[in-house]
Amino acid sequence: MKPMQISRDIVPLAKFKSQASQIFRQLRDEKRPVVVTQHGQPAAVLITPEEFDRLQEHDRFLAAVQEGLADSEAGRLIEDEDLAADLDAEFGP
Repeated sequence: MKPMQISRDIVPLAKFKSQASQIFRQLRDEKRPVVVTQHGQPAAVLITPEEFDRLQEHDRFLAAVQEGLADSEAGRLIEDEDLAADLDAEFGP
């Protein structure tokens, strides 16, 4: 995700309503998030579908790492040889 440009990437709701197509085009072309404000306060952040997918994958990866670390700290480990034997039994050598 590219860094925001405050002067271009923060738009009031009224401007968003009147120029949605142009703002979506800018979002797609420039790959920067757009903040939509309502009554001067941030109300929504628009990102591309690709960026949304990337963020979700990143969150899933971090959750898996945290789960693995918790398993390790709790002593829920398996030796390499046991893992190899289990995988061979499940999927073949």
